[in-house]
Amino acid sequence: MPIGVSHSDRETADLAFTDTLTGLGNQRRFFDKVERLIGDRAEDPAPFTVGILDLDGFKPINDLFGHRAGDDILIQVAMRLRAACDGYSAVARIGADEFAFLYPLVFSEDAAAEKARMLIEILSAPYDVGERTARLSASVGCSLFHSSDDTTETLVRKAETALYHAKRSGRGRVVVYTREMEEAAKRVTRIEQALRRAVAAGDVAPHFQPIVDLNSRRTIGFEALARWTDRDLGFVSPAVFIPIAEERGIIGPLSQLVLRKAAEAARSWPKDMFLSFNLSPSQLVDQNTGLHILSILERTGFDPRRLEIEITETGLMTDPASAEKIVEDLRRVGIRVSLDDFGTGQSSLGRLREFRFDKLKIDRAFVASILEDRPSEHIIRAILAMCEGLGMDVVAEGIEMEAQAERLTQFGCAGGQGYLFGRPADADATLGYLRESHRGAAFARAV
Repeated sequence: MPIGVSHSDRETADLAFTDTLTGLGNQRRFFDKVERLIGDRAEDPAPFTVGILDLDGFKPINDLFGHRAGDDILIQVAMRLRAACDGYSAVARIGADEFAFLYPLVFSEDAAAEKARMLIEILSAPYDVGERTARLSASVGCSLFHSSDDTTETLVRKAETALYHAKRSGRGRVVVYTREMEEAAKRVTRIEQALRRAVAAGDVAPHFQPIVDLNSRRTIGFEALARWTDRDLGFVSPAVFIPIAEERGIIGPLSQLVLRKAAEAARSWPKDMFLSFNLSPSQLVDQNTGLHILSILERTGFDPRRLEIEITETGLMTDPASAEKIVEDLRRVGIRVSLDDFGTGQSSLGRLREFRFDKLKIDRAFVASILEDRPSEHIIRAILAMCEGLGMDVVAEGIEMEAQAERLTQFGCAGGQGYLFGRPADADATLGYLRESHRGAAFARAV
């Protein structure tokens, strides 16, 4: 012990670098170890590996078995990870269910991936939870130190980026950070910054796709879909910018902007036509979502009874209690609620029992194969029979061929949506479409 440092001072210092639950080092200790290693290799930057490991699905297990059992599992995870380390390596707990490891003698991407897969395998064995057992998987992101330009923060950020890619590709995966990933991350950042500017300036607009009565082919409503063209980036697909908005916390302001513009446009439509609008999963855990929607409807003067909110099973599963409260708040003022993409999520039938929906939208995957795939045909028939029993309306999405529409009509499906009936169009084109379809005087009477 250094002269002048008391035993109690050393204990206090150790506690500051220790995770109290598992006894592993904490984030401060981990960063300190990485920084020391970078310093040691400053003149001869031999590679080493940094990794971030995240437990997949730990929150549901925590909810199922309780927090005490969850803590026991974390302690068992820590013991396994510590036992897997040799005398040169280090492991730390840096988040609720997130661990970091340092491998000074792992020099290549292949070796890093192999080490990470070994950790995943070790963690996949059952955990004792009282008289029961639980199983876990883990996802891992790794980065390699290559030059003295790499800082601790840079290495950890790269490992976290790789972890994000690992979790997006499924459970129990390993991803090692690459240059291509770095370029992709830079592009995401550019899109994020441009999207923030576009939302602030009101430059994201709704386009509207018709929803029709399949028997009469009469348009009965439109789904609002966000569209964005940037001055520098050009047209950015919603399949690109919507996930970025979700991940970077922009989805709330973006959604409010698009709903406001959509409601303003829809006021000019015939009064019997509804507006359908999608809510993202993150909005279903924000208890201010209902208030924002009602405020927009009040400011625009749009009748809540003409609005339908579409939500997905994935959104419901994130926080069912929160989603249920938001749905009930909306329904209380006359807003209808649709379950979107039915059949592609999990626990579909259970959700229909727990939540009251006004409408169900059959996912396009079933519609696309209805003409040649008997299982898809039987699934659609079963969905239609179920909805009739539950008193729910049905819309089939992704209809692109007349034969698909005819088959769905034969099965008794009342509503349809897809390119066969119209592609998404901006507010002016949609109004022109309505004027043309209602032929002047009829349109004037309708509005």
